[in-house]
Amino acid sequence: MEIKTRAEAEKKYTWATEDLFSTDEDFLASLEDAKRYTEGFSSYRGTLADSAARLLEYCRFAEEVGLAVERLGNYCMRKHDEDTSNPVYQALRGKFISLYTEISEASSWQDPELTSISEDTFKAFYAAEPELLTYKRSFDRLLAKKPHILPVPEEKLLAGAAELAEASGQIAEVFRNADLSFPDAADSEGAAHTLTQGTYISLMESPDRELRRSAFTNLYGTFGSYKNTLASCLDNNMRALRYFARSRGYKNAMEKSLSQNEVPVSVYTSLIDAVHQGLPLVYRYMALRRKISGLSELHMYDIYAPLVPEADIKISYEEAARTVCEALSVLGEDYVSVLREGFENRWIDVYENKGKRSGAYSSAGRPHPYVLLNHKDTLNGMYTLAHEMGHALHTYFSIKNQPVADSDYVIFVAEVASTCNEALLTSYLLERTDDKIKRAYIVNHFLEQFRTTLFRQTMFAEFEMKISELSESGETLSAETLSKLYAELNALYYGPDVVQDPEIALEWSRIPHFFYDFYVFQYATGFAAATALSRRILQGGQEAVSAYRSFLSAGSSADPITILKNAGVDMTKPEPVAEALKLFSSLIDELEALLS
Repeated sequence: MEIKTRAEAEKKYTWATEDLFSTDEDFLASLEDAKRYTEGFSSYRGTLADSAARLLEYCRFAEEVGLAVERLGNYCMRKHDEDTSNPVYQALRGKFISLYTEISEASSWQDPELTSISEDTFKAFYAAEPELLTYKRSFDRLLAKKPHILPVPEEKLLAGAAELAEASGQIAEVFRNADLSFPDAADSEGAAHTLTQGTYISLMESPDRELRRSAFTNLYGTFGSYKNTLASCLDNNMRALRYFARSRGYKNAMEKSLSQNEVPVSVYTSLIDAVHQGLPLVYRYMALRRKISGLSELHMYDIYAPLVPEADIKISYEEAARTVCEALSVLGEDYVSVLREGFENRWIDVYENKGKRSGAYSSAGRPHPYVLLNHKDTLNGMYTLAHEMGHALHTYFSIKNQPVADSDYVIFVAEVASTCNEALLTSYLLERTDDKIKRAYIVNHFLEQFRTTLFRQTMFAEFEMKISELSESGETLSAETLSKLYAELNALYYGPDVVQDPEIALEWSRIPHFFYDFYVFQYATGFAAATALSRRILQGGQEAVSAYRSFLSAGSSADPITILKNAGVDMTKPEPVAEALKLFSSLIDELEALLS
């Protein structure tokens, strides 16, 4: 299948970037106007402690800057991701990043100055100007970081260095998405199939084993040709994280990263420990896969293949959207009405085109969220739609119900909203499926969600933790080092019934999340929390739905652990992961019974 160019994309399936700026020229004019903010910051420096009124004025100014920068960044990043090879939008993104760096440098005095204000002074300011209470949560989060905030000159230097520190990730991203191409995969009859990062998983889900093997070897063979380049990018990224962590007095990059989201390091390490306890279940699932598949050997290119190919479900984008709306109606009509608004008003960029960023994501929320897909007419495509719209509506309701200062939320809770949608979709499909084969297909898909989210993302998290430890000790992260470690973890997580094909050792080279410092573990914690919450919603009636809707509207009004506790799940304890593992085990039992 020939992949279309961006110019050939049908408008109704593209996102409405004109809702941000009508034209590139409007964007550039706004970008130029935003440069005045750098001078605006200097006019407030040294005055924030003068009076409550002055501090409130500054907060409103900083809020205005933040909204303007968000809009500019949203436009140029969305346009860049439409076609990462387009030099026009590469340039626009570069201009924005330069502006962002300038504003960061101009405001670098802010945190040191705010943390120099005493607690008593803040209390007096709140009494004098009650509107300042809108920003209290932001101030409290900042004051908690006081030991890690540096004097103004040092803060300015770090702000200026941020652009350079992001270079490794940007280079790797552009290389993977714009420059890298792969040989076509060939099926058992010799027919060619276009191989891209966007088509890879759908090819790996093919019932044609030769096609899967060909896609697997061609993809990793290509990545292997550039393994040293990509290892260098990852090594330098970890060095940068180490530098910034040490500069601020953190023990390591993990502590720094997790502290930004108010998540204890113990939650990260406890997740790995809890999932290790459940690895025998993965081994059991892999053994069942091999048995059902009738294979003497189960290879890594076999593990995505549907165990029930007879029930190969084709779902158009339009049908997927309708089904998602029906499945999520349990969350209330107002939730579904916003879903429909997103589908009807081009919040979503639906199909793959040449140069388009791979994968899927939801981003920003003003004037509305934007969702990137590379949709395929598969069950997995429908789940991805439900997942990303979970993010989008979480953003929508938080912005609608919280002041600007508290309207954002951290990734730790974001993955709960998206994965809960997937769990509710699964329950909806199973309730309406009597056919034994189709039910087995859906159960298998849910099992794959466990494998790819709870287990695989935890494996990614453990890999990231270990390479960070290696980097902290001064070791260079060479391609050989990274591949050896990755192969060892892959063998641990998949067990004895899966042949460890040598190509899989290179999988680290294609995973973009390793450049998002300690981000990926939140897919696994989010999956565990979402599993628990979805069961509460389906079993607990309106009270559970209301608690969950309050969670969606909470933004950052409290720390994420507290927000989740209020919704009914405590991620500081092992129970959510244990509950998810129990469900995983029961699903294996059901699949075995259905296919026996």
